[in-house]
Amino acid sequence: MNKSGPAFTVLTWGCQMNEDDSEQISNLLMRMGYQPAGNEEDADIIMLNTCSVRSKPEQKVRSKLGELRALKELNPDIIIGVCGCMAQKEGKALRRRAPHIDLIVGTANIEHIPEMITGVLRDRHPLALLDLPRAVNDQAIVPNRLLERGQIGLKSFVSIMYGCDNFCSYCVVPYVRGKERSRPPAEITKEVRILAERGVRDITLLGQNVNSYGKTLDENRDFTDLLALINEIDGIDRIRFTTSHPKDLSDKLIHAIAEMPKVCEHLHLPIQAGDDEILRAMRRGYTVDDYRGLVSSLRETAPNVALTTDFLIGFPGETDEQFENTLRFAEEIRFDSAFMFAFNPIRDTAAAALPDQLQPKVKNQRLRRLIEAQNRISVEINESHIGELFEVLVEGISPKDPSKVTGLTRQNKTVNFPGPASLAGTLVEIRAVKAHLWGFTGEIV
Repeated sequence: MNKSGPAFTVLTWGCQMNEDDSEQISNLLMRMGYQPAGNEEDADIIMLNTCSVRSKPEQKVRSKLGELRALKELNPDIIIGVCGCMAQKEGKALRRRAPHIDLIVGTANIEHIPEMITGVLRDRHPLALLDLPRAVNDQAIVPNRLLERGQIGLKSFVSIMYGCDNFCSYCVVPYVRGKERSRPPAEITKEVRILAERGVRDITLLGQNVNSYGKTLDENRDFTDLLALINEIDGIDRIRFTTSHPKDLSDKLIHAIAEMPKVCEHLHLPIQAGDDEILRAMRRGYTVDDYRGLVSSLRETAPNVALTTDFLIGFPGETDEQFENTLRFAEEIRFDSAFMFAFNPIRDTAAAALPDQLQPKVKNQRLRRLIEAQNRISVEINESHIGELFEVLVEGISPKDPSKVTGLTRQNKTVNFPGPASLAGTLVEIRAVKAHLWGFTGEIV
């Protein structure tokens, strides 16, 4: 094994929050003197950053832990850690199935990974740290973030808040991420300024529900106030954010999308279902008409906005008629794109205990129908924009076509177009000439 020094690998499943957490883990390990490994066999530390929002990512983690057992037998000194939502949910029980795990790190304890590694190396004994803030007066309200970054590109995530207070009946996030808490604006703007100095041009602000940002702060600032502060930071060209909850979407935020020059014209607003009874059972806190009104206000105020969403199909007790209501709502609203999933019961959530759980065949049939309808709508919307001009931040050579470069519009749609690699990092004006499900093929104006 030829290595220049100790090395690590971080494997990630799940959402953008997990991607951001993985970057934090990597930076902490690099500050300890570890370097990214070329492969798992060359790593001295392997961290699995896990997801529990659906059962499939958990199955993948268990499968990976099975593979790593053989690696641990060959190299007993390797440190294997599990962090993220699955680690928080399963806790020390993970080691009953996988006794070769050395570290179990809860979602609020990433900053303590270096000292945990030091402890394992010293004592050769597994460690777990699973403390999670459950109340506003808990001491560990907001984790300390490492603002020193490794290699970064044009885009970066910035977590602005942690946890969730919504307790939707199908979702495990409040149980594994803890009480909602917001980072102070001064901390966030400091991080964004550092990123801008490092060459980041496009940032995405992350939170389970960014619309409720600021509720735990001493100072009287909401999410739109934070956007206004970041909008003034030199070097940042684009500000994105996810995820927004419909029940907390304000007119103030809608106007910010329309009026703040750096805030991109894209809103991800999960609807989950187009039927009021299902929304009540999901504990979403809004009706179909509420959502319809938000969309009307959004499109009237910011006509160029791209609207994307989430759908959860096959919720317990969902009838044929209720599914058809969701399908009709998708046709009515005409989302630019959607993440679409079949419901799977997650242990410890209210929906897992509901009667009338649907058969997988029924759920999957309905999901296929929705995917077919939404994909058609997405292509139709993109086709309606052929010939229009879009500002694109060029990221580099397209991974799908090396003869083209690629980038994103302000509406978060991919554009591939002929051009030299030297355009990377520049803003260019592109005409859409061909529509696809994912965006456009274009040409430089």
